[in-house]
Amino acid sequence: MKQSKRDARKLAAGSTMTIRQINLVMVGLMAGMFLSALDQTVVSTSMRTIADDLDGMSLQAWVTTGYMIMSTIATPIYGKLSDIFGRRPLFIIAIAIFLLGSLLSGTATDMYQLAGWRAVQGLGAGGLMALPLAIMGDMLAPRQRAKYQGFFFAVFGVSSVIGPLIGGLLSGTPEILGISGWRWVFLINIPVGIIALLVVLAFLHLPANHRRGVRIDWWGATFVIMSVAPLLLVAEQGREWGWGSAGSLACYAIGAAGILLFILAERRMKDDALIPLKLFKSQTFSMATIMGVFVGFAMFGGMMTIPLYLQLVLGATPTQSGLLMLPMIIGMMAASMISGQIMSRTGNYQWFPRVGTAFLVIAYGYLTFLTYDKPVWFIMIGMFLLGAGLGQLMQTLTVASQNSVDPQDMGVATSSSTFFRTMGGTAGTAVLFSVLFSRIPETIKEAFQNPLYLDPLKAALKDPAVLANPANKGILKVLLGAAKDPASATTAMNGDTSFLIGADPRLSDPFLVGFSSASISVYWICLVVAIIAFTLSWFLKTPPLRQRSGIEELAARDAAVMAENAAEEMGAMVDPGTAGGNYDDASLVAAEAKAAKSSKKKS
Repeated sequence: MKQSKRDARKLAAGSTMTIRQINLVMVGLMAGMFLSALDQTVVSTSMRTIADDLDGMSLQAWVTTGYMIMSTIATPIYGKLSDIFGRRPLFIIAIAIFLLGSLLSGTATDMYQLAGWRAVQGLGAGGLMALPLAIMGDMLAPRQRAKYQGFFFAVFGVSSVIGPLIGGLLSGTPEILGISGWRWVFLINIPVGIIALLVVLAFLHLPANHRRGVRIDWWGATFVIMSVAPLLLVAEQGREWGWGSAGSLACYAIGAAGILLFILAERRMKDDALIPLKLFKSQTFSMATIMGVFVGFAMFGGMMTIPLYLQLVLGATPTQSGLLMLPMIIGMMAASMISGQIMSRTGNYQWFPRVGTAFLVIAYGYLTFLTYDKPVWFIMIGMFLLGAGLGQLMQTLTVASQNSVDPQDMGVATSSSTFFRTMGGTAGTAVLFSVLFSRIPETIKEAFQNPLYLDPLKAALKDPAVLANPANKGILKVLLGAAKDPASATTAMNGDTSFLIGADPRLSDPFLVGFSSASISVYWICLVVAIIAFTLSWFLKTPPLRQRSGIEELAARDAAVMAENAAEEMGAMVDPGTAGGNYDDASLVAAEAKAAKSSKKKS
């Protein structure tokens, strides 16, 4: 008796697995998500070294673009296929593809190869981002899931910040074990990925989830590629091509046609669609998805522009900027874990989207007061507020989406949530960088016309010590070019900014003031987006979180169907011409089946 009670306590609430089994699986799932999230940022600080070594500076953007396009496209495909064939095999395939892409990327001999192998990495990364959350939906009830998802999104936040730090450290080392340091940016994924793979193989065992007679939505997959790839491509390259160029216009047209064809294909496929349109009949799912787009816009916008501000305006190295981002991570981790614990205990989450978006509004409103001469602690407070808002939103919106759909659609709902948030983030990055770099020439021109910075600049140019200092060589060259062509100074920040490193403050101040002023425009846009998300949060319906896992709900449903079928068979065996007593026997069987279903539900 004591033993059985002890075993029962070992079972996690809302799950058929013990707490130990769940924790072991979580290690593997978090390792997979860590790899995918880390690889989005770790390459950024090492790209200059990679491009120099492979002689392909002009091609470096394609290394990032290829990865992002493939990972975004693959996300909904993994979600749908996992609903059909099961999470475990798809997650194993995703890890294997990611490891293969990592190995090949580490052996690339030119930038074209690296871009191609990064696309292979992205193909695996799409599964590593979406499937862990769907697997959690199978193992745990939504109330218990909220507690664990806080750790997942903390892992996502940590990896996003330490990525530049690790990339800078590895690429800054000439050789490690006889291999160029930058190659370890990719090769380091292999041991971590192998650990994740072994843990999943050993401990992740979910019931078979194969659906008979299900059609695979090949047309949906084709049209999602047709719609997403051109739009992501123009989002990444539009600033270089020109937003109104022939290439950009072609991407807009192809993307729009792809979206229309995708919707038509999904309507025709109905329940077998890649992203079933029936999901959007749920007000909770629809609103959580729309909010996810805006949250992704604000999140990636902040996470991409703040490190630039730290490095350019405050003079931090890539490694230092990663450490200075810690307040955002602390805020994100604390908010994720606290909100997860509260959701787990109460089953209620209606206030977290509202409070989380309110924090985003406060954070970006605060950052609009950022100026060039503000101390570092000023922006760190803004980062903490931003992290606290994101920590409450990312897991809450995912849990809301999962809680609003049937268990058999858990994978596609989770991947769709991730897919639209990533699309919002991509759009945010593209739009905000476009605004930033289009504003920089104007704001730098204003700074050069301001006597507050122009007079010290003139005085410095007359100082022999300043002119003789080797650290000022780069910036003096830029200023000399500006004397001949004033427009060259305003466009200098769009290219190589290394001329600012170590330069005399009197010479660099106009450039930094200009960049700081341009950054404020980005935060104003993020503030408007955050206000829209805050407004939408009041229209998000938040039904109580279910207390059974996806596995248990599917098992209960199957048991109920079997009981009802048994009752119908019993009724069919009764002679219609006999007395009504036999009908009562059939009714009794059906009643017992319903009672058993109700009893199981309560337990």
